[in-house]
Amino acid sequence: MNDFFTHESSFIDPGCQIGSGSKIWHFCHIMKNAVIGQNCNIGQNVFIASGVILGNNVKIQNNVSVYAGVVCEDDVFLGPSMVFTNVINPRSAVNRSGEYAKTIVKKGATIGANATIVCGHSIGRFAFVGAGAVVTKDIPDYALVLGNPAHQVAWMSEYGHRLQFDAENMATCPESGEKYQLKNNEVVKL
Repeated sequence: MNDFFTHESSFIDPGCQIGSGSKIWHFCHIMKNAVIGQNCNIGQNVFIASGVILGNNVKIQNNVSVYAGVVCEDDVFLGPSMVFTNVINPRSAVNRSGEYAKTIVKKGATIGANATIVCGHSIGRFAFVGAGAVVTKDIPDYALVLGNPAHQVAWMSEYGHRLQFDAENMATCPESGEKYQLKNNEVVKL
């Protein structure tokens, strides 16, 4: 007996690892050798390719395809209909399956609805990619990026609030009370 839930309309190929407490909803396909951590929530119409690794407590909203080469660490949120790519120069008549570029979404990061992540980049810890953004380069920890191409407009707390830094480059999350410091264009939680 499985200690995770799968809706009867979904397909789970043999050879997957799926952690306890995870939920896989309607019309999903999880390919062989995919790894899904504990307490993940996989929304309707999600495809997870062979070799993909999802950490614990990853939430994937509806209509997302997670292609080979993607790794999502713990507590990642993937918004509805966001898009990963895995080849930088795809052509229908040219097989580039051996050229999949690695994309890493680090712990606690959020990718908003309809955002596109061009392969081969890293999304930093607790970074926040706004809805519809197109990521074409690495995103630093705690950065808020918007637009096409995505550009940084602010810094975010681990609770998802914009950080307001004072003259001493210190900020406090309004929800958690956690303190952050901006130093050398990097944010660290104290």
